[in-house]
Amino acid sequence: MKRIISIVFTMLLLLTACGEKNTGNIDNIEIPDWKPSEIYTDNEIEAAFQTVKEYFSKEFDGCMLTKLYYPGDTFADEFSEWAAQYEVDKAIVIYSSFDVDSSGGDGSLEPDSTYEDWKWVLVRNTDEEWEHATHGYG
Repeated sequence: MKRIISIVFTMLLLLTACGEKNTGNIDNIEIPDWKPSEIYTDNEIEAAFQTVKEYFSKEFDGCMLTKLYYPGDTFADEFSEWAAQYEVDKAIVIYSSFDVDSSGGDGSLEPDSTYEDWKWVLVRNTDEEWEHATHGYG
């Protein structure tokens, strides 16, 4: 009986360890001041930053987010295109920089590298919260 309990306990420990997920590091992010927007309030931009941080911390294991910034209203046409593509009222693009550790994140990123001007596209309908739509270069 002791052997069975020991085996079950070991299996539970292994399953717990295998189910653990590291997180993306969002502890020290630089957020430079941005020019006032005629499209979004400061609160909307800050909420977009928060959405990026939450997504990054859950999905970018082995990476450290170092900078987030709003590129400005000069991207308004791009915002409109993204909103139309996702059939929502609003879209915003946030840019970031982040470092990747030796693991390469999930394996799709270059190990021991820095990504700059990484684009995050967030979408929403009026009076709803921002949602992650897509990210990457391009």
